[in-house]
Amino acid sequence: MEYNSRKSVVAAIRSYTISRAVDYDVYESEPQTFYAKCKMYGCGCDWLIQASLIQKKSCWEIRRYNGRHMCTMGMISQDHSKLDSNIVAEAIRPLVETDPSIKVKSIIAKVQSRFNYTISYQKAWLAKQKSIAKVFGGWEDS
Repeated sequence: MEYNSRKSVVAAIRSYTISRAVDYDVYESEPQTFYAKCKMYGCGCDWLIQASLIQKKSCWEIRRYNGRHMCTMGMISQDHSKLDSNIVAEAIRPLVETDPSIKVKSIIAKVQSRFNYTISYQKAWLAKQKSIAKVFGGWEDS
């Protein structure tokens, strides 16, 4: 697969692992390469992914992929380490645009229904603040 930026490759990998309820560790992260392995790599799961910048095409390409995870991550039950406040902020942006005074509990419920994870109050509050800043501008912009 090909991607137009490093950011989009990492976002696709994050999205995949969040939806599959598995996690990974970054094995190597350089400006022109990104390698990740399953947290259970070597313990029954051989999942890994390697993406690199292809200079000739000026795009990012998945160079190596070992297929699906063979592990079942029972550890990730409530929250996912890759489901950070930035991803949540993008997911709730339409809600914040229509109702900037939305309750944090409503945000937690929305994330629960969309990603099937229950995030912490702190993460939901931070995501709301980031989303408000993106929609309406931050203190510096004022």
